[in-house]
Amino acid sequence: MSSFSRNVPLLAFCQAMAMSGASLMVATAALVGFELAEDKSLSTLPLAVQFIAVMLTSIPAAMLMNKIGRKASFLFAFLFAVSGAVISTLAIMQHEFWWFVGGVSLIGVHNSFANYYRFTAADAVDIDHKSRAISFVMAGGVIAAIIGPNLANYTRDGFQGMAFAGSYASLVVLYFLSVIAIAFLKLPVEERSEKKEAAQRDLIEILKQPVCIVAIICGMLGYGVMSFVMTATPLAMNHHNHNFSDTSFVIQWHVLAMFAPSFITGFIIRRTGELKVMLAGVLFGFACVVFNLAGTTIVHFWLALVLLGVSWNFMFVGATSLLTQAYHRAERFKVQALNDFIIFSVVAFASLSAGYLQYNFGWRSVNMGVLPLLLIAMLSIVYLMVYQYREKRQVYI
Repeated sequence: MSSFSRNVPLLAFCQAMAMSGASLMVATAALVGFELAEDKSLSTLPLAVQFIAVMLTSIPAAMLMNKIGRKASFLFAFLFAVSGAVISTLAIMQHEFWWFVGGVSLIGVHNSFANYYRFTAADAVDIDHKSRAISFVMAGGVIAAIIGPNLANYTRDGFQGMAFAGSYASLVVLYFLSVIAIAFLKLPVEERSEKKEAAQRDLIEILKQPVCIVAIICGMLGYGVMSFVMTATPLAMNHHNHNFSDTSFVIQWHVLAMFAPSFITGFIIRRTGELKVMLAGVLFGFACVVFNLAGTTIVHFWLALVLLGVSWNFMFVGATSLLTQAYHRAERFKVQALNDFIIFSVVAFASLSAGYLQYNFGWRSVNMGVLPLLLIAMLSIVYLMVYQYREKRQVYI
C-alpha cells in the first residue's frame, strides 16, 4: 500500500475529528461566553484564547515533532484535548467563565498539533502529489460540517439547565476516535527523526523569497478574514433574533463550504497554479461581504458564510501548497512552525476583536473591517504573478 493511500485517509479522518470539535466551538463558544461572562463584550474571548493557544503552541509543536516524530506528538496532544473537553464541560455546569476559557485553551493546544496534519500529508508523498495530499486531508472537514454543528445542536440540552455542557462532553468521543486512527499511521522514517540530509538556509533567507512572503500573507489574511466574520456571525444572528437551530444551520453550511471544495482544489491547483486559485478565493471573500451588507435574513447569512468558506479554502489550501515551494525538506519544520505562528496570531486577534466590534459597533462594521485585508491579499497575489512572469521572460531572453 502506498504512503498516499494509507496515510492520507487516516490524516483526513483525524482532520475531520479535529475540525468537528472546532466547528462545534465556533457554533457554541461565543454563546456560552455570552451566558457565562459578566462583561458581554468578552463573549468571544474563549474562542480567541483557543486561537491564542494555537498560536503559542505552533512553534513548540514543530520542535517536538522534529524531536520525537509526528505520530508520537499527535498522540501526546490528545491529552490536552481530552482534558480541555472535560474542564470546559465542568465549567459550564459550574457557571465558571474563566474555567471555560482555560478548558477551551487546552483544546487549542491540541488543535495546534492538528494543524500539522496537512503538512504531514504533504511531506509523506512525492512532489507531484503534494497539493492533492493537502487538499484531500483538508477535505476531511466535510465530515466536520455534518458532525460539529449537529452535535452541538443535538447535545445542547444533554445536561438539563446547562446549555452546551453535553456538547463539550461529547468532544471526548471524537478525540478518542482520532487516537485510534493515529495508531494506524505509518510515516516515513525521516518523519520520526529529522536527518541532516541538506544544509539548511537561514530563516531570513527563506523568508526573503517572494513566493514565501505571498504564501504567508495570503494564508494569514485568508484565515484571519474567515475567523473574523465567522466568529461574529453567531452573535450577529442572535442580535437579529435568529434561533440557535438557524445559527447551527448556517455554521454547518459554512464549514461544508470550507472543506467540500478540497475534493477538487488540488486538481485545480495542478492545472492552473496556486496563484489563480488564491485570487479566486479573494474574490469569493469580496462577494461574502457584499451579501452580508445586503441584509440580515437567514438567506443572507447562509449565502455569505458559504462564500466565506469557499474563499478560505481556495486561499488557505493554495497558500499551503505555495509555501511548500519555498523550503527544502530539511527546512520544513521551522518554516511550517513560523507560518502557523503568524497565521494564528492574526486569527487570535481577529476572533477577539470580532466580538468587541460586533457588540459595540454592529454587523456592518465587522464586514467593512475585512475589506482592506482582502485588498492586501489581492495585491500581493498580483505582485507575485507579475514577478514570476518577469522571471520567466528573463529566462527565455
